[in-house]
Amino acid sequence: MTDQKKTRRQVLEEFVENSPADAFSRYGLAMECMSSGDAGAALRNFALLLEQNANYIPAYLMYGQLLVRESRPDEAKQVLSKGISIATKTGDQHAASEMEALLSELS
Repeated sequence: MTDQKKTRRQVLEEFVENSPADAFSRYGLAMECMSSGDAGAALRNFALLLEQNANYIPAYLMYGQLLVRESRPDEAKQVLSKGISIATKTGDQHAASEMEALLSELS
């Protein structure tokens, strides 16, 4: 298959296959799965991303939002709480406040 005929998801899947620990590629794949409606694949990729790269702060908010959409609020609260903690430790107050806002909606 030529590069021109590959979907964005297929390209991202190849990136992840070639470099499974690359946070940016895994995040891109999770986001692409989420935007295309494949929540199961998105959830798996977000979980793997954070397992391998716990400090990848943008993933916490997006993963939390997806869990909320999938009617999994307890899991979303756990993910957001962990993300807030990491964002605060690394000085990313903007990300922490975004996650706090979503978390407060769930409480």
